[in-house]
Amino acid sequence: MKKVAFLLLGLLVIYSCSKENPDEIVDGNAEILDAQKLLSVKEVNQFIENELKTTGDVNWTEAPANVLWSATVHGGEVLSIGYGEEGQSFAVQKSAELLNAKENIFSIIATLENTKKQDMVVSDDDILNVIDTRVTSLETIETLQKTEKVRYLEPIGYNLYLEPVAEKSKLGCDQNGANVNSNDYRVISPNSWLPWNFDIHKITEAWNYSTGAGITVGLIDTGLSTGQNLLGSSFNDGFSSGRSVQRFGTYIDSPWWWSNNVDGPNDRCGHGTSMAAAIAAPRNNDFMPVGVAYNCNLVSYRGTADVVLNDYHERKGVSNALKALGNRGDVKVISMSIGYPWSIGNVKDAVRYAYSRGKMLIAAGGTSTSFTNWYGVIFPASMSETVAVTGIKDNGYNRCDICHDGNKIDFTIVMQRAGNSSRNVPVLGFNGGQRDYVSGSSVATAMTAGIAALVWSRNPNMSRNQVLEKLKRSGEFYPNRSSKFGYGNINALKAVQ
Repeated sequence: MKKVAFLLLGLLVIYSCSKENPDEIVDGNAEILDAQKLLSVKEVNQFIENELKTTGDVNWTEAPANVLWSATVHGGEVLSIGYGEEGQSFAVQKSAELLNAKENIFSIIATLENTKKQDMVVSDDDILNVIDTRVTSLETIETLQKTEKVRYLEPIGYNLYLEPVAEKSKLGCDQNGANVNSNDYRVISPNSWLPWNFDIHKITEAWNYSTGAGITVGLIDTGLSTGQNLLGSSFNDGFSSGRSVQRFGTYIDSPWWWSNNVDGPNDRCGHGTSMAAAIAAPRNNDFMPVGVAYNCNLVSYRGTADVVLNDYHERKGVSNALKALGNRGDVKVISMSIGYPWSIGNVKDAVRYAYSRGKMLIAAGGTSTSFTNWYGVIFPASMSETVAVTGIKDNGYNRCDICHDGNKIDFTIVMQRAGNSSRNVPVLGFNGGQRDYVSGSSVATAMTAGIAALVWSRNPNMSRNQVLEKLKRSGEFYPNRSSKFGYGNINALKAVQ
């Protein structure tokens, strides 16, 4: 069965409607709220739903205090606080002004919560200007909302909007292989499978100029499978040589907020393995699908359990992975086929940090079912610092059945057969000898990261902006831009020339 890389799940809408009547959501949420009342999960979700439908995001900082307080309490009592001036997302060396702002926040919380600093701090980031603390009092929330040099306040542990569905399905996860239709690949030397859509994007012709050698792609996802040797001990095989693959883990698989037990780099989902395969699977003699940049280096970070960042530790895992990849001089491209319906402060700060280090951050525009009827590009693809990608069918500019589009999309990749939604992009499976299909904006993002590696390998002295300009100029719509599909399909051959 095909792997569907859900970044958001349409069942969310079904769940929400089954729990409440949307007509009960009152304009201007304050009308349904008692300012001193701890709201139910249903009431908090009503606020979220209304924010998403009216603004496309959730601004917790400006929310009524009891909404923010209620979400914080329901989210394990953990409040994420971004401090400093507006836009001051990070500082490798904290200034006296930043340190004073942070200590003032600590003092307020310690006083109002009647606790000691060491008992309330969950995380104090060394690079990002953000702290996570335990908060139980509404008064604390009200005071912090009025405090200077507080950039944002977020209930970072609140996961009950998507959680009922997400827990049941482990979104985007699939470790089963698939029988690949013989029309969805062709065999190329030295007996490697070329996915059907590579020719559409002129990837095979681009290989005459570049195969990604010397470029390192960072992947933030669910990790790499220990059972897939072609992304491990046999990463160098056949025409793929002289490169490296590394795996790390930043996701903390623990119910305890203050736990620091990183779960490790190994994929327990399947999604990360598929994305790595689409980017960098070797070109060898095993009759297996090849990756776009089959000679690039790969650094995989397991930052999440699945593709939806609906857990405190997933949000911290992705944030920490972005910082680590940002600090690596060899990493040029960061691929993120993950996301969430609204922006997450510490991830946003980390994106800006990696961006400041010259990285090209490529993110999935979103994948779901009926949710796409009203929701546009998801976070972090919605950020100006990222390159947003979505998938389309092979019959013109029709988005794939489960893909998002919108004015924040930068590029498209053809990844679905118009006549059969189950026939998408062939990739390596979770285990050795296994093949699979992968779909959605996820695989479109991974393929774009691979093409970026081809371009950068061909032009190693170029900056991120120069490489991005080459990608734009290769787009089918350039110099124009579509309101739904950005610059359109990338022509890899044109981009590397």
